[in-house]
Amino acid sequence: MQKITPFLWFDDQAEQAAAFYTSVFERSKIVDVMHYPDAGEGGKGRVMSVTFELDGQTFIALNGGPNPQFAFSPAMSLFIHCRSQEEVDALWQRLGEGGERLQCGWLRDKFGVTWQVVPTVLGGMLRDEDHERAARVMRAMMRMCKLDIAQLQRAYEGEGG
Repeated sequence: MQKITPFLWFDDQAEQAAAFYTSVFERSKIVDVMHYPDAGEGGKGRVMSVTFELDGQTFIALNGGPNPQFAFSPAMSLFIHCRSQEEVDALWQRLGEGGERLQCGWLRDKFGVTWQVVPTVLGGMLRDEDHERAARVMRAMMRMCKLDIAQLQRAYEGEGG
């Protein structure tokens, strides 16, 4: 069992969200579905929580009922390390369906959860000892919604940015 598990509060879409997320990521599955007892929120038999795994990472989704104080926000996001442009493209497309595409590789999915879809090569580019090179990459990234490895590479090499 992992020591720290992200716990996501949904109004009443925990089961739908878990099913969607496990369909997007490889090596993912629903682990457990717990129902409210008689005295629970919304009545006996209603789904209370769903435990699921995304690529081996455990999450818990709760049907906690509507509460505007507990809405998702970009202040807490899920960061996805992508090995290729194909992976960036596929995850950007699937997670963005019905949601909102934001700047710098961020998007809000149809359930309100914020994700960062980021190619792994970006970190090395931004940590480059040549500060001007890193700054060019940062400027290029700031102009993008979905991150494009080829454009970032051109900025890194001084061909743009």
